[in-house]
This record gives sequence, C-alpha cells and structure tokens, in this order.
Amino acid sequence: MKREEILQTAIGLINGDRAKDYGDAYENHKRIAELWSVVFGIKVTVYQVILCLILLKVARLIYSPQKTDSWIDLAGYSGIGGSFEEKVKNDK
Repeated sequence: MKREEILQTAIGLINGDRAKDYGDAYENHKRIAELWSVVFGIKVTVYQVILCLILLKVARLIYSPQKTDSWIDLAGYSGIGGSFEEKVKNDK
C-alpha cells in the first residue's frame, strides 16, 4: 500500500465509520481518560490515552510489522491526537 493510501484510509476511518460508531473523537477519548483515571487512581489525560493507544499499535507492529491495518491506525491516532489542542484548552 502506498503512503498516500495509508493516510487517506486513516482519514476515511476517523472522519467516517469510526466517527459514526463512537461519536466525537475528543469526547470518546475524554470518556476513556475518565474511566482509566478511576481504574488507575490517577488523573489520565486525553493525550495519555492517545499515546497509550499508539503504543498498543507499536507493540503489535513489533510482532507483525507487515500489518497494514496497524500502520493505518497509527496515522489515525496521530491525526486525532493532533486535533485535540483547541478542545483541551476549552476544557480547562
């Protein structure tokens, strides 16, 4: 798969099916952060959620570096995390 295809596929997922399935990405990751905060007993941020999900994909890629789906998801998580700046400012 070409790099443009990987990025376009990631864009399609985070702006299409994933958005429809899970709602607003920031609100979804904020909800995950709140739940993880309870489980771990510390404040978890939306950025930490994104970083952990990226590391999950990295761990999978260490085992299966040829798995295109994980590369697509990495691009998607990067796009999602990078888009949070304004929303994080407004939450404070």
